[in-house]
Amino acid sequence: MIKKISFFYVCIFFSVIKVLGQNPVPAQEDTLRKNALKIFLDCPMCDVDYIRQNVLFINYVRDRKEAQVHVMVTSQPTGSGGRAYTFHFFGQKEFKGMNDTLVYTSSTDDTRDIIRKGQVETLKIGLMHYVAHTPLAKDILIRFNKPAHAKEVEDKWKSWVFDLRMNGYLNGQKSRNSQYFNGSVVARKVTPEWKYNFSVNYSISEDKITTGDKIIYSSLRSKSMYGLAVKSISDHWSAGGRWSLSSSSFSNYKFQFRAYPGIEYDIFPYTESTRKQLRLLYTIGYTYNIYVDTTIYDQTKEGLFGHSLDLALELTQKWGSIDASLNWSNYFFDWSKNNLSVDTYLNIRLFKGFSINFGGSVSMIHDQINLVKGGASTEEILLYRKELETRYRFYTFFGITYTFGSIYNNVVNPRFGSSGGRMIYMY
Repeated sequence: MIKKISFFYVCIFFSVIKVLGQNPVPAQEDTLRKNALKIFLDCPMCDVDYIRQNVLFINYVRDRKEAQVHVMVTSQPTGSGGRAYTFHFFGQKEFKGMNDTLVYTSSTDDTRDIIRKGQVETLKIGLMHYVAHTPLAKDILIRFNKPAHAKEVEDKWKSWVFDLRMNGYLNGQKSRNSQYFNGSVVARKVTPEWKYNFSVNYSISEDKITTGDKIIYSSLRSKSMYGLAVKSISDHWSAGGRWSLSSSSFSNYKFQFRAYPGIEYDIFPYTESTRKQLRLLYTIGYTYNIYVDTTIYDQTKEGLFGHSLDLALELTQKWGSIDASLNWSNYFFDWSKNNLSVDTYLNIRLFKGFSINFGGSVSMIHDQINLVKGGASTEEILLYRKELETRYRFYTFFGITYTFGSIYNNVVNPRFGSSGGRMIYMY
């Protein structure tokens, strides 16, 4: 039996050597690599395999420094519930200084297939400026589909968009059963001058745990209404406010009302928000709380004035991206009741084939005025059903990627799935 297995592996070894000794690149593909435009596609939200299969007149390289054109795609939500995909074309090497920007906008009910087709057509149009200067230009055929005459459509909804959402789950085994339900209604309107967002939410989470002869029931419920209105003042300034009505058994709020107007300044123009933002937001307002149980400060209800300062940085560049924010807030009645939190995410390409990503968050918490005076039971602590006293929270992560080998990645081969299928082990 051992001899048969050994012979099997020897055959596989020589078969692999034979395949590696052959030229795997067809002449047509070799010509494409030699003459076609080299691009680096930087689009985490794109179906890259679909793009490779449908845009065949270019070379896809995996290192941005090898590319003649770096195509970076960013996206932002639109007022109708779709997304605006901004294609940034950066010319490199002989095309240095030849840059362009195109935008493809999807609607809220577009399927994944419709979106990826729109992205492909936008990419093709943007690349023509560069392909025209390559030997493959003579093989490009441009076709124009004359659109039918369209009548101007009156928007009976006046730019308002509504979402009805519901989700939940059931999960069970012999000793534990869990169920969760969440429902919400969202209304929003986005115009160049105004931005409105209103929502109503309800959620419930329940657990039943059996340990021996003991049965533990646990539940969390929360309800909320939220509103936002923002007025555009200039390309750097905006003003508006938020308000909310809510209740949460986890945070000991039987009822909470918050109203915080504010003003925001973006160092970069809002028109450049897809690639860079540095926003400073200051809000000041009033909070009124009615508690489920008496708090550690012997309060059953109270009204509080406070303010907050938010600094947010978002950069998407050829070398990577940075997303960071800092928030500080406190109550006026006691400045020691404050909260400071920092969130960061970085994805950086350091050199050819090597990239790192890391980030996390940390909060210094000194404003837990809502904690229950009697504390939490053992079950509530273990199931995390009550907010517990803490002076800090933190979370961190990191990752490293190093890729080397052929710079070309034009071929798409979906056999056995993207990971090559499951590994089969022989013993």
